[in-house]
Parts: sequence; structure tokens; C-alpha cells
Amino acid sequence: MSKFSRVMVLVVDDNHYMRVIVCTMLRSMGINLIREASDGIEALEIVRDWRPDVIVLDLMMEQLDGIEFTKLIRRGSDSPHPYVPIIMMTGHTDRRRVLEARDAGVNEFVAKPLTARALIDRMRSVIDNERGWVKSAAYMGPDRRRRTIADYKGPFRRVADKAEGKI
Repeated sequence: MSKFSRVMVLVVDDNHYMRVIVCTMLRSMGINLIREASDGIEALEIVRDWRPDVIVLDLMMEQLDGIEFTKLIRRGSDSPHPYVPIIMMTGHTDRRRVLEARDAGVNEFVAKPLTARALIDRMRSVIDNERGWVKSAAYMGPDRRRRTIADYKGPFRRVADKAEGKI
């Protein structure tokens, strides 16, 4: 039995063939608890009734794109699952788009054309190396810091920093 066999994944992409490819890659990892949505609106409806462990989401979709979907999940007043890890996939990998996704609260970003290795690496990252969460007036999502710098001198502004006696 795969260590991922109990992981539930929602795949959201307006391209049917891309959903087939992603689902095939997930199944090759041992993930069989998969639901699909063809746009962000359908995905929101699914998340209201079914709590996936991870959402794999396309950036560019009609009606409700990946950025707006992520903002609604993270900060919507009626969000059913604000802390779900989100992996965004896109062919639009310019710096502005990556920063926009990060600032919306996306956990990981993967470029299309997708490779199985890239998707597996992102899945492992959100499942095995869960980062802390940050909630402020302007941002809700995973801690953007991926590593601790031993000789960092501040400024320290987070509750966790206070708990560790840094403030």
C-alpha cells in the first residue's frame, strides 16, 4: 500500500485532457481518491461537500481562475477549507504570475508541460513538509519562508518568533 493511498486530491483544470494526465500521474503514486472539476466554481461546490487533502489547480480558467479560487478558499468568509494545500500548475511561469500565485496563498507551483517527477515532488512537499501558516490582514496562506537562516538577526514579527524568545 502506497503512503499516498489515503490522500484525497481534487484536480481542477478546464482542459479535460490535462485532468486525465494529472489523474494518471496521481494514480501512479498510489492516489485513487480523486475528484475532478472543470473550473473554479465547480471546484468550490465540491470542496463544500468533500474535504480534499490537496488541490491541484490550473491558473488560467474561464469564469473563476486559479488565483481567484485560491483567494476565496484562503480568505473567503464562508470558506469550507481555508488550510488545504494548493498546488498551482500553469504554462504561464513569468515572475509576475508566480508571485501573484504565492501572494494568493498557493503552497507550490508547477510548470506545464507537467512531468510526473515535478508533480510527485510538489505532492511530497505539501504532504511531508507542511509549512506553518500565516494569517494577517493582507495574507493568509503557508509561511513563505522555506528554510531557517541560523544567523538571521531580525526583524522578528511573528507569534512563533515571540514564543521562541526572539522578540
